Amino acid sequence: MRNVDFTPLYRHAIGFDRLFNLVEASNTKTQATGYPPYNIEQTDENNYRITMAVAGFSEERLDLTQNENMLVVTGTRAPEEDKNFIYQGIAERNFERKFQLADYVSVVGANLENGLLHIDLFREVPEAMQPRKITIGQSASVAPTAE
Repeated sequence: MRNVDFTPLYRHAIGFDRLFNLVEASNTKTQATGYPPYNIEQTDENNYRITMAVAGFSEERLDLTQNENMLVVTGTRAPEEDKNFIYQGIAERNFERKFQLADYVSVVGANLENGLLHIDLFREVPEAMQPRKITIGQSASVAPTAE
């Protein structure tokens, strides 16, 4: 009884299909581990930064890919042989971390510093999507039709 059916809401919410799909996907798909740990901060109104703790990974072993609204960060470790650990507390494993980005958010840069991967994001809302003032009392203009 843990599944939620959003089908009745589709009839009343026009254009929100993507939102319902995200909710359903987040309900079914969970991350198995919390590795690597990360922070997400908003530096100002349109700038964000993801900081991931990736100690032991070099720039060559990290891969960032943005495909539409999905940011995927992947880290691969080369297998190290001939080591006999008494105790191994440092996580040295491959990882893939996915971030769902909002519309109009894109990656503008990334850098690796002191074992922390900083990914800078910028949200640029198109002019047509920004709020605009509507004056009351003006007549509506009709778009010309093709003849």
